[in-house]
Amino acid sequence: MTKHGAGPLALVMGDVDMVRALGVGGIGTAFFGPDNEAARLSRHVRDALPWIDPWERQDELVEALLRFARGQAHPPVLFPQTDATLLLVSRHRERLAEGLRFALADAELVEQLVDKGRFQALADEHALPVPAAQRLGTAPGAPPPALEVGFPLIVKPLTRTPGWTSLAGSSKALHVLSPEDFSAAWPALSELPTELLAQQLIAGPESRIESFHAYVDESGAIAGAFTGRKIRTFPVDYGQSTAVEIVALPDVAELGRDVVARLGLKGVAKLDFKRDDGGRLHLLEINPRFNLWHYPGAIAGVNLPALAYADLTGRERPPVAAQPRRVAWCDPLQDLRAAWATGVAPLAWLRFVAGCRAICGLAWADPAPFLRGKLWGAIWRRGVSRVRPGRAGRRAPRGPGGAPGSSA
Repeated sequence: MTKHGAGPLALVMGDVDMVRALGVGGIGTAFFGPDNEAARLSRHVRDALPWIDPWERQDELVEALLRFARGQAHPPVLFPQTDATLLLVSRHRERLAEGLRFALADAELVEQLVDKGRFQALADEHALPVPAAQRLGTAPGAPPPALEVGFPLIVKPLTRTPGWTSLAGSSKALHVLSPEDFSAAWPALSELPTELLAQQLIAGPESRIESFHAYVDESGAIAGAFTGRKIRTFPVDYGQSTAVEIVALPDVAELGRDVVARLGLKGVAKLDFKRDDGGRLHLLEINPRFNLWHYPGAIAGVNLPALAYADLTGRERPPVAAQPRRVAWCDPLQDLRAAWATGVAPLAWLRFVAGCRAICGLAWADPAPFLRGKLWGAIWRRGVSRVRPGRAGRRAPRGPGGAPGSSA
């Protein structure tokens, strides 16, 4: 592990995996996230900002970020890791640029990529290989709209918000098999304060989702890239990633580079594809923000956050592996649930975890985020639920790893 230099702080607006990715590159961080987020305990975190809701209190948060920046010797580098923080930084980029540095896609492109309905229109304009989809307006008490997309399909919000989370929990989409299923689900869906997208279902498990990750510099050149695939999610369908793997996928890399070039995308991006029964790749979404994959990517030899940091601070770029190493990452406390739900034998799961070179919140040189933040928190919550059974069904507060729009 490289010792932290005296350069500008990286201000992470996300979770422990981003802190760890920057730590691999010897970059010290300041942290912004919920008060119970395990990242605050990391040895790489030199300072932390109090939590301010990025959905509800944007102007207040912008002022807090600038106030923090004014107290630093060098302008910090922002790393937004959720939809909420990405939109905040993008929409207030001129104001934030007075004291902070960041690498983002064009403002209009960010809006098009985050809003699932606008992304569908963008995909049509550039002939991107996306599944057929239809935008659905919502209004309390409104009858179910006529659908042009055939069943089975999935329904997801145009932008994930707390309202969606209260309905679907940590699932990113709802699986709708038939017209009867849609009619039964519609009364709850129509109450949501966001429009929805009905999208053709690409059959197959979440392990068929494969992704292309890249950092594109200001000249439009891809400075670093890698590919990977999901191993497990929880919930099993449309859930948050609990185990992923950096692995060479040549056709994903080729298609990913093509899509990035067509859109003229700059900054960092994750392109999610799903492989159908015939092996064809379908583009599901593009997230122009930092995410949990960057920690295993850094260990694999392609540290995208460190590349962005170097460009923004005028430093020499770190080396990039021509052939990234194969690296598995998991969040053990969540992946155990995912493995159990998919019938993975306990011994096989333990062998898998033992082989993971990247574990969420846990490193021998930095154990506190996992031991004190994640493990102790889980034990405490379980103890409370047993002592107070009437409250066992209530969700505990979640950090960015489980919040709407989190990295996956």
